[in-house]
Amino acid sequence: MHTTTDPLASVEQWDDYVQERYRPDRAEAEFRDYDHAPEGVRELYRQNHEFQTLAAVQGKERAYERLDRESTPMWEILERLNTLVDESDPDTDLPQIAHALQTAEKIREDGHPDWMQLVGLLHDSGKMLCFYGEPQWAVVGDTFPVGCAWSDSVVFTEFFEANADRRRPETQTATGVYEEGCGLDNVHMSWGHDEYIWMVLKDSKIPDEGLAMLRYHSFYSWHREGAYAHLMNDDDRRRLPWVKKFSGYDLYSKSDAPPEVEELKPYYQSLIAKYLPERVAW
Repeated sequence: MHTTTDPLASVEQWDDYVQERYRPDRAEAEFRDYDHAPEGVRELYRQNHEFQTLAAVQGKERAYERLDRESTPMWEILERLNTLVDESDPDTDLPQIAHALQTAEKIREDGHPDWMQLVGLLHDSGKMLCFYGEPQWAVVGDTFPVGCAWSDSVVFTEFFEANADRRRPETQTATGVYEEGCGLDNVHMSWGHDEYIWMVLKDSKIPDEGLAMLRYHSFYSWHREGAYAHLMNDDDRRRLPWVKKFSGYDLYSKSDAPPEVEELKPYYQSLIAKYLPERVAW
């Protein structure tokens, strides 16, 4: 496991800074505005919250953990993702490679380590699940633990009423099938691109903090709302500031101006070569 001990500015100060720098023409309330989300976004979350049961998630983990679908250079994966638009995201309609480069470039502009820049580039690459036949409700959207009671801070909580785990008392307590302080690494998260890209890259040279950014960047009820603290251990508390810091770039870097992909390609290919194998198993 690779870790880093680089100091961080306070999370609160950093979130304010990123918001001020990267969303000058948009009010904060305009981001993640699910109260006024399009009907398609609501429908995606309705299906997500109904079908993401503990048993279903464990089945997806078993189905994908072998990483035997293909072995492909990472840049080819990014180019393939360029044809995909995230149906759960109310903030942008740009293809995935545009958002990936926007995120990475903002991190780079602020002088953060190259591994964090690479995480910015790759954080949504788990959306390759769409090309393996998964519906978008099993790929995108906010993530949350399964096997325990859902936090009220999860978006569209009302849709959990149709989830079969609602009728299983053992999954409806605060800890559910887990133990207090067990650590998030021991918790089953709703299946999607976060869990998948972590699974794909967990044995790469990306530091532990970067892997946490990949795995938990859509876990907003944890890193923005403070929910599920009772499941955290010391590793989670150490990594949480990094995930919160990354979240600001992921959210506020979105804009309608597409990046110059071919100009940026050589630099990011060099980072891929530094931290990842030549071909990545999916």
